[in-house]
Amino acid sequence: MAISTGASPNTLRGGLDSLNGRHHQLGLRLFLFIVIAHWAEHLVQAYQIYVMGWPIPEARGVLGIPFPWLVTSEWMHYGYALVMMVGLFLLRPGFTGRSGTWWKVSLGIQVWHHLEHLLLLVQALAGAHLLGKAAPTSLIQLIMPRVELHLFYNALVTVPMVVAMYLHTRANRPDNAAARCTCAPQD
Repeated sequence: MAISTGASPNTLRGGLDSLNGRHHQLGLRLFLFIVIAHWAEHLVQAYQIYVMGWPIPEARGVLGIPFPWLVTSEWMHYGYALVMMVGLFLLRPGFTGRSGTWWKVSLGIQVWHHLEHLLLLVQALAGAHLLGKAAPTSLIQLIMPRVELHLFYNALVTVPMVVAMYLHTRANRPDNAAARCTCAPQD
């Protein structure tokens, strides 16, 4: 008796082709919504710290106010880093030319950001922290505070992603000629 393992490779390939073809614009919009929502969390947290003068443990962003455990959950932070990396990876084939280069830069930076969050998650699960620190600590966090570091990482990922989207959606760009989607309006 054969056991089904889920979708066939052809079905998965067809879904990926569709996501980077006729559904690319919708996929980008959904992905951008996730990115903006995440930015909102970080910007509200920074506002709470630097404008309102809240102590860092109390500055929990938007969702952290009703759900304080979210801010201290390494699973939540890791999950977002993973969603970002997977989203950048899945939407990558839809970008061509210069926009593709910028998108790949964003993906590469997010891979590093994801690895930093994986390190934090492993420390939280193991109960052993890097260099004996009191809390899970990423590598770059050894030289930069966590709140500022994550604003920096998110900017490093977002800027090339926005440049890629801008270039990708400009009409009649020669390097968009190979794109299989309708993100760029045609004359």
